[in-house]
Amino acid sequence: MSETKSASEDAEASGVAAIVVFGATGDLAMRMLWPSLFHLHREGRLPEDCRLVGCARLGIPEDEFRTRVRADVAQKIGPDAVTGADWRSFAKRIVYLAIDATDADQLSALRAHAPPERASVMYLAVSPALFGRIALALGDAGLVGPGTRLALEKPIGGDRESAAAINADVARHFSERQVFRVDHYLGKEAVQNLIALRFANALFEPIWNRECIDHVQICIGETIGVDGRTDYYDAYGALRDMVQNHLIQLLCLVAMEPPYSLDQEAVRDEKVKVLRALKPPSASEIGAVSVRGQYGAGYIDGVLARSYVEEAKRPSGTETYVALKVEIDNWRWAGVPFYVRTGKRLGERRTYIVVSFRNVPHSIFAGSPLANNELVIELQPDEEIALRLMNKAPGIGQDGMTLQAMSLDLSLSDSFKDARRRIAYERLFVDMIEGRTTLFVRGDEVEAAWSWVDQISEAWKQADVPCETYPAGSWGPASARALIARDGRAWRD
Repeated sequence: MSETKSASEDAEASGVAAIVVFGATGDLAMRMLWPSLFHLHREGRLPEDCRLVGCARLGIPEDEFRTRVRADVAQKIGPDAVTGADWRSFAKRIVYLAIDATDADQLSALRAHAPPERASVMYLAVSPALFGRIALALGDAGLVGPGTRLALEKPIGGDRESAAAINADVARHFSERQVFRVDHYLGKEAVQNLIALRFANALFEPIWNRECIDHVQICIGETIGVDGRTDYYDAYGALRDMVQNHLIQLLCLVAMEPPYSLDQEAVRDEKVKVLRALKPPSASEIGAVSVRGQYGAGYIDGVLARSYVEEAKRPSGTETYVALKVEIDNWRWAGVPFYVRTGKRLGERRTYIVVSFRNVPHSIFAGSPLANNELVIELQPDEEIALRLMNKAPGIGQDGMTLQAMSLDLSLSDSFKDARRRIAYERLFVDMIEGRTTLFVRGDEVEAAWSWVDQISEAWKQADVPCETYPAGSWGPASARALIARDGRAWRD
């Protein structure tokens, strides 16, 4: 799509006329998107005349749709939030259209609320199978102007081929600068803080390399199961659902080179370089560097949880757990393993990054084993940063100085007590409104990530890597502990 710079600037300067949510009655929209928009409305962060247009196939009256949104906002934020003037003014913004978004004729009803000469956000909270069709229909309906933004919720396709097809369909009517591929992890404060931690502190950059770092761990643990999404999960599995986006995004932020600025393309350029340097394991080595698992029955917080097979009500070889030893073939990280893992029905809901530094070359402290210095970045449920250092234990030792590991801790919640913990989508909506793409995934980035994941999937098939059962409430299959123990290391459980 060709456009002039002045036309684009004029459209953006006129303000966003509408935020259109396709899939407006779905789980994601009700749990996350509408509560996020309500928060932004209360804080005055939405343009004054911006309409919020919900689109779905469900044929319900507009008042009923508003009632549904109100109930979900109350559940997410609290019932008191939807009893006063803030809710009433928010409700006045809401419009509901029962339409088939793949039909250009039906989409023409949007023109009254999202005219193409004004900027607007088209948020596709729908199946990725519909992304290309809706993007094409929006163009055919004449609803794409120079200020139109298209937001695509992950996953973008199910492999590199389907992702490339979606990108091609989208590019028929939208330039890359108009496309906002959403990975909500990038909207989290603690994830954004990785950039500040690395590049705003002179302490870390000189030692952020293979000379000083022994290994890196990245973990995304969930206590929930698939919760009725077994059809989706059988199509994707943990490798395509979690590793391809959330885990890879965290890995890129840890491993990327310093960008020349926070310019939206500079950051994304460096992430793509990391993705292209990921070493794909061969079929002969995949069994030694990866683990697939599926949760069986077990206990979560003392409550019996069913197995994946019981939830699916059919036999399934789909993985709900993945652990990988990842190598990055570049100068900064050659020889430094990145151990990544993610799983459902694990013992704790926890996301963290551990950067483990090399030990001192020679210890002068007889009788006191030295632990590696570690930078631990907790992302959820709490946002904390800790630096583990060796310290003298108080007292008079019989055999000289006795040491123990201690942490220098920074709790973001304690340091910013008055700051509300935001829903990640709030920040992402603000960036969409303002046209900033830094926290969104570029097309070539998506395809590079899928290329690596596709090669892992193919290696699994060629080597017939089994899917091991692990009990719900544990930290995954025993072979995942063996994967890292073979290198003389251990997961930080």
